[in-house]
Amino acid sequence: MRLHRLVLAAFGPFGGTQRVDFDELSAAGLFLLHGPTGAGKTSILDAVCYALYGSVPGARQSGQGLTLRSDHAAAGARTEVTLELTVAGRRLEITRQPPWERPKKRGAGTTVEKAQSRLREHDATAGAWKDLSRSHQEIGEEITQLLGMSREQFCQVVLLPQGDFARFLRADAEARGRLLGRLFDTRRFAEVEKRLAERRRTTEARVREGDTALLADAHRMQQVAGDAMELPEAAPGEPGLAEAVLAAAAVARSTARERLTVAHCGRLAAESAQAAAEHTLADVRERARLQQRFADARERAAALEERAGAHREAQARMERARKAEAVAPALELRESADAEHREASARAARTRALLAEGFADAGAAGLAAAARRAAEELGGLESARRGERRLADLVAERTELDRRERDDDEVLTETETWLAGWDTVRDGLRAAVESAQEAATRAEQLDGRREPARRRLEAARRRDELTRDLEAARRISLASGEHAQTARAHWLALKEQRLDGIAAELAATLAEGAPCAVCGATEHPAPARKVAGHVDREAEERALAACRVAEEDHAGDERRAGVVREALAAATAEAGDAPTDRLFAEAQELEEAYALARREASALHPAREELRQAEREHERRTAAQREAAVRAASRVGHRDRLERERAALEAELTQARGAAESVAARAAQLERQAARLTEAAEAARAAEESAARLKQADGRLDEAAFRAGFDTPRAAADALLDATAHRDLQRRLDVRQVEEAAVRALLAEPDTVAAAGQPPADLATAQAAAAAAAERLRAAASAQDAAARRCAELDQLSARAATGVRRLAPVREEYDRVARLAGLTAGTSADNERKMRLEAYVLAARLEQVAAAATVRLQRMSSGRYTLVHSDDRAGRGRSGLGLHVVDAWTGRERDTSTLSGGETFFASLALALGLADVVTDEAGGVRLDTLFIDEGFGSLDDQTLDEVLDVLDSLRERDRSVGIVSHVADLRRRVHAQLEVVKGRSGSVVRQRGYLPSGRRGSGEE
Repeated sequence: MRLHRLVLAAFGPFGGTQRVDFDELSAAGLFLLHGPTGAGKTSILDAVCYALYGSVPGARQSGQGLTLRSDHAAAGARTEVTLELTVAGRRLEITRQPPWERPKKRGAGTTVEKAQSRLREHDATAGAWKDLSRSHQEIGEEITQLLGMSREQFCQVVLLPQGDFARFLRADAEARGRLLGRLFDTRRFAEVEKRLAERRRTTEARVREGDTALLADAHRMQQVAGDAMELPEAAPGEPGLAEAVLAAAAVARSTARERLTVAHCGRLAAESAQAAAEHTLADVRERARLQQRFADARERAAALEERAGAHREAQARMERARKAEAVAPALELRESADAEHREASARAARTRALLAEGFADAGAAGLAAAARRAAEELGGLESARRGERRLADLVAERTELDRRERDDDEVLTETETWLAGWDTVRDGLRAAVESAQEAATRAEQLDGRREPARRRLEAARRRDELTRDLEAARRISLASGEHAQTARAHWLALKEQRLDGIAAELAATLAEGAPCAVCGATEHPAPARKVAGHVDREAEERALAACRVAEEDHAGDERRAGVVREALAAATAEAGDAPTDRLFAEAQELEEAYALARREASALHPAREELRQAEREHERRTAAQREAAVRAASRVGHRDRLERERAALEAELTQARGAAESVAARAAQLERQAARLTEAAEAARAAEESAARLKQADGRLDEAAFRAGFDTPRAAADALLDATAHRDLQRRLDVRQVEEAAVRALLAEPDTVAAAGQPPADLATAQAAAAAAAERLRAAASAQDAAARRCAELDQLSARAATGVRRLAPVREEYDRVARLAGLTAGTSADNERKMRLEAYVLAARLEQVAAAATVRLQRMSSGRYTLVHSDDRAGRGRSGLGLHVVDAWTGRERDTSTLSGGETFFASLALALGLADVVTDEAGGVRLDTLFIDEGFGSLDDQTLDEVLDVLDSLRERDRSVGIVSHVADLRRRVHAQLEVVKGRSGSVVRQRGYLPSGRRGSGEE
């Protein structure tokens, strides 16, 4: 890349238009760019970078856009940069205009003009410029592609910032890595590291996920298997985990099946023991019930006997009370005779009108007697009333008892019918479970045979196809071989014919006086003549070419036949000699058997569930049958008691009711009759004997007491009971009578008497034995169910684990491969001895090239004293491979570049910058960088060193380069004749140029 011309307009500190002719400045090889601080020296370099890339270097990037415009520019002046250069043999002109605010054409204020770019190329043939593009993006891509450098690389290589390279010398490995990474664009290597690391993490996550799932299955298998399985100690991602899990699963499955067999045998034994214990318990319960019934009856009889005296006293008192009831009216009449005498006549008329015809003419005594009889009868009906209510309760209780008996009979009938077929149902369900389990095992076995059968069938089909192909290839090869032999025979025949006529062919070349090629004679008296059909050299060569073509075709056919033969051998080795039809039939039969086994195995879970439900139903019905039997046994005695009590009550109530519908109706009749008779008797007595009532009452009282069997009326009064005492006494007598009848009935029952003669029943022992047997049965059934579930779950989990292991195998292989590559590129594997990352390795190689290129100039600048060397040593925890040391030839020691003095650091950094420019140029595809700029740093050099540095820079002309030095050093103005001076003023900076003209005369630049 060579710069020719730069035009600035209203850019940076330049308010007007400034032109820089780099061709004139570059004529001497070295030119100086100088001027006071702030004049705009760096703005010249910024303009070059802006023209090429549309942005300015480094930290000044934030100064783009409207701020690139000069503050000294006129309001209507457009900011513009035009650069003319030659790159890759093409002469280009780039014009860029940043966005700027211009005055509005109409009205006051400003408006922002958009940025514009233009790229033109000079056509040498036509001698004119032609437009290439006005697109920012297209121009940027075109320039970047031609230069082969990014903006950052250009700023480091062409606009050499000495301060950056001084820092580069003293920087650590990390800082050097960042700078070299920007210059050589090693992001792709870092991207390779990143992608390998990401892929490693992805595959590792997949492996860990698979191992985690496998360990989860192993944990579930351990939970299912219990102490029959030990978990492997390997963690997710470690090798050997899959094999350990599968081995542990196989041991757990075998142990689970053995425990299932043991649990099945234990359950059968527990069922037999439980049935025997239940039968014994039922017998003991019945005997205990009868013995307790007999004992209760004996206790009740003894209690009745103890209360016999009190019962006789109660009977005697009841009898006296009944007798005293006859004396009661007389007592009442005597007490009320005086009060009732005045009302006797009127009451007699009213009361007699209410009496029946049979009592119309009865006297007071007769009415009183009838009233007493009615009252006595009414008193006797109180017990009958209670009996009638009790009878209704008995009828309801008997009805409920009958209903419960019918319900229990239905339960027993239904349960017996269901239990009668239980063994058949259970055996059928178990057979279905076993059949489905066998089908599942068979399906698993068949599944393992399907893939080999399919591969063998495919190999057989390939074998048949390759057999046909081989036969065709053999025919083709045979034909081509015959053709090759024919062609060879034809060529040999033509060759022989030519040899036979070679004399005529040689004679045709003879010339008079020329020596013969065979005998050397110059005279040719009788040269041979060509006969008809003579074969010349061209015919022989054509035949030879045809022969070789035929042989090559035959060799190609033989190779193709050999390839087909090898493929046929491989297919035959895999398929064997079995016919394809038979293999197809076997594979089809295997698929059908597998499908059938899968369909049969799919019924395993429903069959197990149906068996568990049937067993629960059997337990429920068995318990219901036992409970119904117990309830039926208890109802027998209860019904007998109810029947006896009902019969006794019905006999008593029949007598008590008489002609009435019920005892209550009869009592109501008697109550009305007794009231009327009493009222009538009282009224009669009052009417007949009102005058002598007291006397008559005494007489009647004595007479009544005498008739009742009492010695005195007082004795009759003492024996008289009120209604409450009478009912209570009567109730006690009735209860005693019922209790005696019940006890006699119980003591007369044959079963009860027979049971009483047997030894006492040990119910607690029988119940404990039955409960223990039932608990053993439940435990055995639970153990069998648990063992069956354990086997099924272990089979399922093992199959899933095996599938997971097969699916995870290629992922694990991929992870091992990617992990090795990722570790190698990241510098963490043992194969990477220096622990260098891939990017660091590439950068170290580039740094080694840069150090080698820089040393060539550094030795010249330092008079052979210093040499830059690259070091692979690792500094602390930093990256290795990016060390940079300087070797001092005077001391013979190698030391760090940070120990160089200020001047030494300058020319070392300059040499490094120039070496870096050479390496980056080569890296950019060989694009020549004919124009370079060096920014500052010369003030730290002494005169001798400065001369040496300038000699080195001047030597760059050997590669047809021009170097622009940006410096304030006054001595450089005397040493470097071609100069570009930047002068600042109040109206903006201007440039002044002087250099070598093509004629060799020194000229001045243009402001």
